[in-house]
Amino acid sequence: MAVSSKSTVQYVALLGAAFVAAVAGSWFFGAEIDQWAYDFLFRLHQPAPWQTQAVVLAIDEPTLRAAPGGIRGIRGSLAQALPLIAAARPSVVAIDLILADRGADPAVDAALAEAFRITPNLVLATDLTSSGWDLPRAEFRQYAAALGHVHAQPDADGVTRGIPLEKRLGRDRYWALSFEAYRLSRRAQAVETSGGGLEVGGRAIPIAAGPDGRYMRVRFTPPGTEIPQVSLEGLLRNPALAAQFTGKVVFVGVTAVTEVSDRLLTPYSMGRQTTGIEINANAFETLSQGLFLTDVGPIWGVLFSLGLAAAIGLAFRYLPGWQAYAAGGAALALSSLATSYFFVHHRIFPFVTPFSAAWLSFVSAAAFYHLVVRKDWQKEQAARARYQQAMHFVTHEMRTPLSAIQGSSELISKYALNEEKLKQIATLINSESKRLARMVEIFLNVERLSAGQMELKHESIAVGELLALCVERAQPLAERKRITVTLRPFRELWVTGDRELLEYACYNLLTNAIKYSPQQTEVTISARWKGEEARIAVQDQGIGMDQKELKQIFRKFYRTKKAEESGEAGTGIGLSIVQQIVEQHNGRIEVTSAPGEGSCFTLALPMAQPAERAGAEQG
Repeated sequence: MAVSSKSTVQYVALLGAAFVAAVAGSWFFGAEIDQWAYDFLFRLHQPAPWQTQAVVLAIDEPTLRAAPGGIRGIRGSLAQALPLIAAARPSVVAIDLILADRGADPAVDAALAEAFRITPNLVLATDLTSSGWDLPRAEFRQYAAALGHVHAQPDADGVTRGIPLEKRLGRDRYWALSFEAYRLSRRAQAVETSGGGLEVGGRAIPIAAGPDGRYMRVRFTPPGTEIPQVSLEGLLRNPALAAQFTGKVVFVGVTAVTEVSDRLLTPYSMGRQTTGIEINANAFETLSQGLFLTDVGPIWGVLFSLGLAAAIGLAFRYLPGWQAYAAGGAALALSSLATSYFFVHHRIFPFVTPFSAAWLSFVSAAAFYHLVVRKDWQKEQAARARYQQAMHFVTHEMRTPLSAIQGSSELISKYALNEEKLKQIATLINSESKRLARMVEIFLNVERLSAGQMELKHESIAVGELLALCVERAQPLAERKRITVTLRPFRELWVTGDRELLEYACYNLLTNAIKYSPQQTEVTISARWKGEEARIAVQDQGIGMDQKELKQIFRKFYRTKKAEESGEAGTGIGLSIVQQIVEQHNGRIEVTSAPGEGSCFTLALPMAQPAERAGAEQG
């Protein structure tokens, strides 16, 4: 697509505006679509099934029905179950129950504390409320290897896609329950690396900055790899089920729908709610399997989007037709596939920003391309019309000298002419040939000026001399119609420009005045200066024009109805050429006319400067 420098600036500005609009719109309105794309890819690109290291001891509906007092009596059931679990030698036991209050029966609390004492690598839950941390009672806390918070972190749409690895209140900080379970299972300490990273047992944990500090996306186990669950009531009825806990990390928590307070959605949920203990267990599996999903910084999404916009812009700038659209379509496809590509490589890349930038850039570039192509087509049509007009000019304006040359040559060939007659005919042929050559040159010069392919000559021209020459040339035509041509005397004026073009313009106005004036009338030519302008006026007593005709008189090929009825030959392009010549000289043409009262055409041209006039006079 060939465009001018001005069009290039407009094109770049349009693409820049489209890119800024896309980025701003995606930041303000694209979060929900980005989350939708994340969930779609989460379900589409599922990891291979693995042997889970976690088991959930579920406080389910049967457990609550069997416990005395429901959830308030669960401490007794848990005190009975934990020795069975401890005997199976689990790796870690993490309990997602807030034990900050005294129980209804001190004996049950004592029994639970004793069960905690014999439980290996016990992790107890804590909760951050408006009044501070709800810590387990001291009699329970003394046996805990670690305390972990149990906060999930749903996004704005209510879907939980990750958890905060830490929660802070003042100087107090607690790691997530799942993180502490993972740390204890690896018998390692958490190491905070430079840049805010974490490392446990030699494994680096990529994290992102969240509203609550360090944030980790959870790679929930796909269908077919669900974390096993054992009912607490089932374990008490059948202690042999404790064998499932050997070497495992046991997560104990409420799964009963009637009691659970943290029923959450995940990318796999599809409307089915998940409990907090299951999310903690999945977070542990993410850590233990190293299935981390790392967010790509937003600046990379913007830079990638900028690259797409630039590629689309260059495609429509330099590639022709369908190739530009194909390249733009490829960039659109790349913007859609990039998010999927990064997800397969465990990177979370924004979807909305690249896609919207590519889409808006494609639409803007294609629209601009269409407009430029249409503009070029219009230029081509205008050039074709100008060519046709040139042919009309040639056929009309050159008919007279060609007829004279043709007629003279026929006379020479058919008749035996004396020497004097031959000399007259030879002189006529020579003058008409020169006239024809001059007409061709004038016309070509006007066309070149209109197309911007030629510069005007800048010579000082004496207006009196120019008009006298035009009157002399037009005198034979006036005499045939018995029209008096009067050149009124005036103070000498000088203008700067192309002598031949200005001569053609004045001669055309003069011959038009003679052609469309009745016999035995007068055509007057006058000149005067006004301000910095030389004003040359041609006044006739001809047919005149009304205001409607005056508005169209300079339109190419336009002829008034009376001009056509007059019988005078013409194509209606002479005045349009005169107008072009005058405008190329930074002047203007004015017309006053009335039907039956004649017309006055006035050329207003800039006067030559004194230095230019002096130089012309000396020359």
